Amino acid sequence: MRPRRSVLFMPGSDARAMEKAKSLPADAIVFDLEDAVAPDAKSAARDQVVQAVRAGGYGRREVVVRVNAFGTPWGREDLGAVARAGADAVLLPKVEAATVIDEVLGVLTMHGTPSTLDLWCMLETPRGILNAPAIAASRRVAALVMGTSDLTKDLHARHTRDRLPLVTSLGLCVLAARAAGIVPLDGVHLDLDDDAGFDAACRQARDFGFDGKTVIHPKQLAAANDVFSPSAEEIAWARRVIAAHADAVARGRGVVLLDGRLIENLHVADAQRVVALADALDAMGGD
Repeated sequence: MRPRRSVLFMPGSDARAMEKAKSLPADAIVFDLEDAVAPDAKSAARDQVVQAVRAGGYGRREVVVRVNAFGTPWGREDLGAVARAGADAVLLPKVEAATVIDEVLGVLTMHGTPSTLDLWCMLETPRGILNAPAIAASRRVAALVMGTSDLTKDLHARHTRDRLPLVTSLGLCVLAARAAGIVPLDGVHLDLDDDAGFDAACRQARDFGFDGKTVIHPKQLAAANDVFSPSAEEIAWARRVIAAHADAVARGRGVVLLDGRLIENLHVADAQRVVALADALDAMGGD
């Protein structure tokens, strides 16, 4: 299991920010060539990101590059440049159909990309949300990332603290990701002064089943890491569930009761997931 509690977007045009990323407690870093870079700086930012990725030094952090959309003047060049740079994944913006994945893979293959390079897909339009199952099931796609800001605009919805206008879309993203066995990641929280709102959004996302939160500033990392990490109580309970079930199996018992609660295979599977995440975080140093 690879933790993805916090996924930090960093402008590909900002060399100092990319260097600082080497010391930040983010599970993944996304070097952004799309929204964070002005049109006249796209080429320079692309070269800078490729150099940074090749140089490495990001430790256990997952390194992702968000390229420009496939249909833009920069999309194909971005893909060609990052194909063999050594990134863990390429993040594709505004994915609306599975056919785009085939085109992207064609370009990456032409440039000799390794089979280990994953694709992450942003769902930030109504069409993208409705096509989420097909996108999630596409070859090499490893994560779905909610683009809640653009999606809210396209829905003509309002930004609310409870995010009720996005509940259907958030749920569809998680459903599609889980059905395909890949990772769902929640969208960004743009108000950097709204710590309470950010914390609430993280907790809501975890309740929905998201694995982590995309963030736009290092100050948001600690809260995201905290919310998406299992608590000491959750870990202890998970270990007790696993032990009780193993003991019951050894004794030939079909029913397990733990503190008056009936334990079934589904509870054991969830407990194993919690323990695996806790073990992975321990191996990383528990940032």
